[in-house]
Amino acid sequence: MNKAATLTLPFMPPYATEPLIGALKAHAVAGLERHDDGVHVRVVPLPTGPVIVSVSWHDDCVSVSADRDTDAAQLESVVRRWLDLDGDHRVWEAVLASDKTLAPLISARPGLRVLGSVDGFETAVLTVLGQQVSLGAARTFGGRFVGEFGLPVNHEFSAFPSAESVAASSPDAIQKAVGLTSARARTVHALAIAAAEYLDLGWDADPVRFRADLLALPGIGPWTADYLTVRILGDRDAFVPDDLVLKRALGVSSGKEAAALSEQWRPWRAYALFHLWTKEAFL
Repeated sequence: MNKAATLTLPFMPPYATEPLIGALKAHAVAGLERHDDGVHVRVVPLPTGPVIVSVSWHDDCVSVSADRDTDAAQLESVVRRWLDLDGDHRVWEAVLASDKTLAPLISARPGLRVLGSVDGFETAVLTVLGQQVSLGAARTFGGRFVGEFGLPVNHEFSAFPSAESVAASSPDAIQKAVGLTSARARTVHALAIAAAEYLDLGWDADPVRFRADLLALPGIGPWTADYLTVRILGDRDAFVPDDLVLKRALGVSSGKEAAALSEQWRPWRAYALFHLWTKEAFL
């Protein structure tokens, strides 16, 4: 087994680091991750146990360092999917740049990537915690959740709890610890039970069953299922047509209109989505 505490992971430049780092900073959950002057530090779960990983960006690669020797292949696989390091941006940009709405966005931010996930259960829970609240409230809820249910890795960081450990708790305990509504706490608990028993939140999950299983849970609707298909499964044609920020960026009032416009961006709608989200974030 090849073990390493440092890795250099190349990508095809350019890589639009500013919006991606901005998203990481904006969503950073205390206890799970932090961002310091262009270096993102977070707990990454691996089969051999959680590691604290630091990532910094360069012109044609990212530097990755872990707090201990770990399986290099496993760590590289997770980081590459998380930060979208493997794609050839020329392929999707050639398709999207033919659209008059997207062409100036691609010109402004060539090499924009789609942010992925280091752990499906973590991403799903944090998404539910952030439903219908401000970004600041979402970070607060996430920090409380990790502080209450996470497993300490060192004096500063905790690993995100397993689905099994959250399922063993109760909606009342989750509500009390995090400050959620009772309905939202029930959703988190139901999600944990599902993930512990049958819901596959891995990147290679069957997309049809993934969506159906999510939509069957109380408190999870199409927006959440669509968003998690982008983030967890890494589906580059996934789209979130009913997202408020997206509709504002497109100047439409309904998800049906947004979905219709997106048809011309197939099979790269996730990149169009991130360009439009980024446009609104940097206005």
